[in-house]
Amino acid sequence: MPPSNQTSTAFLDKLTVAISLIGIGVYLFLQYGVAFEAKPLAFAVHMLLSYGDTAISDFNVNVSVSVIEVPLLVVIVFGGFPLVYQLLAKLLQRDLGADLLAGIAIVTGLLLHEYLAASLVVLMLSGGSVLEAYAVRKASSVLSALAKRMPSIAHRQTAQGLCDIPIEQVGIGDILSILPHEICPVDGTVQQGSSTMDESYLTGEPYLMSKTVGSKVLSGAVNGDSLLVIQADKLAEDSRYAKIMTVMRESEQYKPSIRRLGDQLGAWYAPLAILIALMAWLMSGEIVRFLAVLVIATPCPLLIAIPVTIISSISLAAKREIIIKNPAILETIGQCRTAIFDKTGTLTYGRPVLTQISLAPGQTEANVLTLIASLERYSKHPLANSILTAAAERQLSLLTVTGISELPGVGLLGSVADVSVQITSRKHLLKDYPELETQLPVLQGGLECIVLINQQYAATLQFRDQARSDSSLFINHLKPNHLFAKVMLVSGDRESEVRYLAEQVGIQQVYFSQSPEQKLALVKAETALAKTVFLGDGINDAPALTAATIGIAFGQNSDITGEAADAVIMDSSLLKVDELFHIGERMRGIALQSAVGGMLLSLIGMGFAGLGLLSPVAGAIAQEVIDIFAVLNALRAALPPKVLSDY
Repeated sequence: MPPSNQTSTAFLDKLTVAISLIGIGVYLFLQYGVAFEAKPLAFAVHMLLSYGDTAISDFNVNVSVSVIEVPLLVVIVFGGFPLVYQLLAKLLQRDLGADLLAGIAIVTGLLLHEYLAASLVVLMLSGGSVLEAYAVRKASSVLSALAKRMPSIAHRQTAQGLCDIPIEQVGIGDILSILPHEICPVDGTVQQGSSTMDESYLTGEPYLMSKTVGSKVLSGAVNGDSLLVIQADKLAEDSRYAKIMTVMRESEQYKPSIRRLGDQLGAWYAPLAILIALMAWLMSGEIVRFLAVLVIATPCPLLIAIPVTIISSISLAAKREIIIKNPAILETIGQCRTAIFDKTGTLTYGRPVLTQISLAPGQTEANVLTLIASLERYSKHPLANSILTAAAERQLSLLTVTGISELPGVGLLGSVADVSVQITSRKHLLKDYPELETQLPVLQGGLECIVLINQQYAATLQFRDQARSDSSLFINHLKPNHLFAKVMLVSGDRESEVRYLAEQVGIQQVYFSQSPEQKLALVKAETALAKTVFLGDGINDAPALTAATIGIAFGQNSDITGEAADAVIMDSSLLKVDELFHIGERMRGIALQSAVGGMLLSLIGMGFAGLGLLSPVAGAIAQEVIDIFAVLNALRAALPPKVLSDY
């Protein structure tokens, strides 16, 4: 349903609740409240109803039934008829939900002049809708978030200087300037400058990528601290970011529908209640028993208790730093059988860690790490923090540095305690010293840098995106504890990196170098076979998050990913994901207790109503008592249990 329709429907439901409360309140006041000793008030009521069938004696007002019931007729006309119309529309679509009973009860109550019973049903039905609307996620648009993030202008270089133009006017071959911390507007090639770019949300690569003359840049990537001048290689509409937006538009159309728990229970409850009501009428010959059965059968435990359970579970999740954007996932998360994980930032920390130092003969790890960490203090290179962290963990004391330079194609140079130190890449080293190739270790996955001390090869440092400390435990508990039949790792990263992580955490099904389009196609195919959960944290994950049965976004790195997801884990913890699984499973259990328990009590009440022991109004009151017990039980979902995780 479009957001505008959702808004208007929610407003009408709230208006119906207000009309119902006022109408029923006025009726009860006229019926039972105007005969007390407040004579001025009684006189005012008499004057207002002077044209009705009224009589006054010693300022005690006796109002005829026809006039007293006008407020109830207002409730039925302005509140009940729209609800019945909506139910008829659903009936034509063969949507036989449990609220169909309420529609039949309203119509029957009107025909039998049981206006109070019909009005109470209107209140129960509209009240349940308002509660559920409160639990349903606020309207949000992933596409608008994508568009908002993308710059609307580009800085084009002309003979007169920089000129800001709409990105739609950027042509292939245009020379553009990307200022520090700006988002790249189009795909292109660096012509001047050197910087780093964060492409992780687009490609899945967990590292800041160095950009120098000749490097390719992607639209949507975030520039680092330095100015870059690029040549546009593609139009804005053909660039990487625009392609992701196109894929997102397509994926929104294929969002899997989730059959709600209330509808599943109502599928058998509604026909059973109608059968009991018909039997009561046919066996007794009294149609009022038909109405009495339907009134007490009105499925308020479904219409109210389930939304209250959902709201309570959303509250509990929020206290655990889990934001539920689509409450419907709580009803179905325990039924998902395929878990699909992105790599970067979900099963890994999303930052490079120094994992190995291969030393040349005569060198020591402490000496090499002390020298390069001292130098890297002054570098903006993406791996500098990883080296400094490794030195701090080993409690190494850093030395004085002089003569620092950092040039594209050369690397980082400096003098550390009168020792010449250079940190460069394998490619640049072999360009100047091809004879050193035999001394270098075999090229492996991840990132690496080469260290020269006094112009002699000293060490090779290797870096990996480190797996989270609990990734393996989490993955290996999914099948036995949560009944997942399939666990998959899908990433845009390189094969060596993806397989390395899969071996560490114990995942057999691996897909690497996946574009957003490929991820989307894979998730669609898996969702067609079984209910899926997808976990990701990058913009390149947004289409897949939308296409999965349940999309879970990790952290607050991207507004777009959060918009696309059904739930957002605020502190990027796999423990919180497990808590979400348990909150959903617990919510479903409590909702079933409230709904099924309430329906069983309603069935007992239907028996009394069918025997003529409960009138329609008494049935409505009995149903309200049942509702209270169901709602009180539903509120338990907001109370935190002792344990919310099992690994």
